Amino acid sequence: MTQDEMKQAVAQAAVEYIRPKLNTDSIVGVGTGSTANCFIDELAKIKHLFDGAVASSEATAERLKSHGIEVYDLNEVNQMDVYIDGADEFDPHLNLVKGGGGALTREKIVAAVAKEFVCIVDSSKQVDILGDFPLPVEVIPMARSYVARELVKLQGVPEYREGFVTDNGNVILDVYDLDILSPKALETKLNNLVGVVTNGLFANRGADVVLMATPEGVETLKN
Repeated sequence: MTQDEMKQAVAQAAVEYIRPKLNTDSIVGVGTGSTANCFIDELAKIKHLFDGAVASSEATAERLKSHGIEVYDLNEVNQMDVYIDGADEFDPHLNLVKGGGGALTREKIVAAVAKEFVCIVDSSKQVDILGDFPLPVEVIPMARSYVARELVKLQGVPEYREGFVTDNGNVILDVYDLDILSPKALETKLNNLVGVVTNGLFANRGADVVLMATPEGVETLKN
């Protein structure tokens, strides 16, 4: 099974997983990235079963709308049954690294509201220790150099993501060479740096379920 076929398989599995949880008042949170795009295309096939969606990025909102799915502002939504999104890495405790696509802040906000966070990935994203994938940190532009110096003190190697601006108007530092042994503690420490909006560690609010596509089929992993 190719990587594209695995993304398609896990997107279909995610729709089947959430289908029994939906009703005509349900709001579905939807993430950003290539696997999330596959999910959106599958979700459109059951759009009659739920009310609408909240998008974690402008790109996701446009794709949802192109399928005729109502997109709500998160401030209009009191509760959300489920949030579905991909990840760049996940560990055995279902801690995640996200933000390769640059939508980490909105993704983290939507995940915080959802009753259940379902992460959809292929088996290449499974690691024993987070840190092989560079950790994205969203930073207010004027704080970029200061935050980079602080990241170096934490033994990271920050690299400015050239030519990229988030949907929130901020910049991203991708931090290399981290062995993330305590994801919750590092997530909190990074978020306490002045000028950091948030970072791509989803540990304090990790995934509740990971659906992982493998060449043999889709596995369901729970913490």
